[in-house]
Amino acid sequence: MLKKMVSILAVAVLSVTVSANVHAETITVQKGDTLWGLSRANNTSVEHIQKLNQLTTDLIHPGDVLTVAAEKQYTVTQGDTLWGIAINHQVTVSQLKEWNQLHSDLIHPGLNLVIYEGVKTTTISLSDKPVQPAVEASAPAPAATESAPAPQAPVESAPAVEAAAPSSKKITVEATAYTASCEGCSGITATGMDLLENPNQKVISVDPSVIPLGSKVYVEGYGEAIAGDTGGAIKGNKIDVFIPSKQDAINFGRKQLNVTILN
Repeated sequence: MLKKMVSILAVAVLSVTVSANVHAETITVQKGDTLWGLSRANNTSVEHIQKLNQLTTDLIHPGDVLTVAAEKQYTVTQGDTLWGIAINHQVTVSQLKEWNQLHSDLIHPGLNLVIYEGVKTTTISLSDKPVQPAVEASAPAPAATESAPAPQAPVESAPAVEAAAPSSKKITVEATAYTASCEGCSGITATGMDLLENPNQKVISVDPSVIPLGSKVYVEGYGEAIAGDTGGAIKGNKIDVFIPSKQDAINFGRKQLNVTILN
């Protein structure tokens, strides 16, 4: 099974710190290789390789690229959340759920979690922050007038011309924010943009089946942007907006916004 890139969601705070010099390794399957043999050669288990690479059987094929990483055990303590664990260990909530067969974000003290060291993602997404409803400022009511304005003589003028809007489609999405300002993050988007070298670039992560990659869009409250990235948790009418500052991305929260696809 080919190695997949997954964008980061959120995870619970671990009191165990992952060593910065630990890295996941990739193995290209050769003819005659078996999961059992690869597990023995890399001091791990068949089950761990299956979990890490989302394999449902023992079958592997020459040319497959598998990820192998050291396993860390962690016991959840009072106050831990999946979101905090993901941020601290640069993994995703989805990964934690897959590795530990969790079906919800709820965890409890005493729960043992498996974390694979060195498995990092391109960007940190803050999609699991609590929902913060967008607040729109209401326009002030017009002041009441005591009398009607004095009539004026009709003036002939050219008819008003409205600017022609480009062909566009407007959809409502659930918006969260992500950043590339994290240790070990490459900042390279799915379309090849380098967000670390271009922090002022307006980019959103999309589901290409809803908003085609490369599309120019207008995001309410964010401005014009390029649909230039994807993410494992970005499915359907969801987007991640890129924000350079990690704290600003956290403060963005989760909002319902309108997105206009301009082309």
